[in-house]
Amino acid sequence: MGRFVIRILALQAVLLTQGAVPTTAQTRDGARTVSVETLFRDVRVFDGTGPTLSERTDVLVRDGVIERIGRDARPEKDAKVIDGRGRTLMPGLIDVHVHLMFNSLTPQQMLAPDFAIERLVALSGEQAQEMLMRGFTSVRDMGGPVFPLKRLIDGGQVSGPRIWPSGPMISQTSGHADLRGPDERARRYGGKVSKMEEAWASVIADGRDEVLVAVRETLRQGASQIKISAGGGTSSAYDPLDVTQYTLDEMKAAVDAAEDWNTYVAAHAYHPRSIRRAIEAGVKVIEHGNLLDEPTLRLMAERGTWLSAQMLVASTEAMDPARREKRKPIIEGQERVWPMAKRLGVRLAWGTDFLFEPELSARQNAYILRLKPWFTPAELLKLVTHDNAQLLALSGPRTPYPGALGVVKEGALADLILVNGDPLADIDLIADPARNFAVIMKGGRIYKQQGH
Repeated sequence: MGRFVIRILALQAVLLTQGAVPTTAQTRDGARTVSVETLFRDVRVFDGTGPTLSERTDVLVRDGVIERIGRDARPEKDAKVIDGRGRTLMPGLIDVHVHLMFNSLTPQQMLAPDFAIERLVALSGEQAQEMLMRGFTSVRDMGGPVFPLKRLIDGGQVSGPRIWPSGPMISQTSGHADLRGPDERARRYGGKVSKMEEAWASVIADGRDEVLVAVRETLRQGASQIKISAGGGTSSAYDPLDVTQYTLDEMKAAVDAAEDWNTYVAAHAYHPRSIRRAIEAGVKVIEHGNLLDEPTLRLMAERGTWLSAQMLVASTEAMDPARREKRKPIIEGQERVWPMAKRLGVRLAWGTDFLFEPELSARQNAYILRLKPWFTPAELLKLVTHDNAQLLALSGPRTPYPGALGVVKEGALADLILVNGDPLADIDLIADPARNFAVIMKGGRIYKQQGH
């Protein structure tokens, strides 16, 4: 990692040249697209919450929102009409734990002597567009210098999902986001700002004062929520899984600064001790939690603390042996925690958390199906639409995109997928978006439409 330096201004400049654009009939106003009015005619609706599809109906989209649902929807004369033919219209998918920048390349690519910023930009831009083409219209980025990419997606120069950015993960020295190379000394002992901090990929902050500054600076840069590390990780070099990171006072400092901005803190943590400390400090969301026990899960249910969890695989070709070994208890724990958390009524959200494993990206949809042992098809679709949207809404006024998401209802943002078939009858349909997602719409703009 020592050679990997991202210069944010250079990143923004290069991203401006990566002009992926929507692939549908639209007009353009400068860098922004202007959607036409669209009528989905004769569709059955999965509204994001109910266990069944609606009767056949029409859905009218105007100015980026769902204006009318019903056979009495009256489009303008020049509206675009999509014949649903009884197919399913559902909300866009949401992944609440992605790393758009850092899952664009492998560790070997990142460490290569000839690695160039242009290559990272090209890869991350491609990943964003492919993610949208898989039906993911919104994501929460949980660590990395994603702000410039987000700005260009929002401005229309690059196609991609809506992004709720955390910016750099904030960590103590020797914590999960201490990404220094072996030759980089701590600032307090003669070292400089680390290369990954220069890249705005992570921040090392010790003590209440440093944590306050780190959180406030991250919010200044545009974070919609804050991510801290409360315990050890599998992809970091210096922290065993069992360690607890940040004192209670340091965690409270992060929560205080975030709450002053009317948003929240999410904490990377696996085991009960670190999670209990985070809950006491006021952390709203626990990321991972694979080693949780029943008493701590009960506490989370009582406090309304969210568990943002994943269903990871044991290993991939990109993993080194040390990471595989570190990952074993995490893999064993997740199959116990998911059903227990559901049974105890913990507020659940789902994400993938692919990191430095770009070959996994194409399987993003299939990873939803790894939860089939514990969730019905309707519960799964609700989890990755409505429930994940409720987690995004914790950002309150710091949300980048005001409006209701994860539902198909009048007044909601028009992030929609037209599915070839009924995913409540065959949930496996969502694992093959290239074949089964006939239309993908974000904000009233059609980014994919299969031929009639």
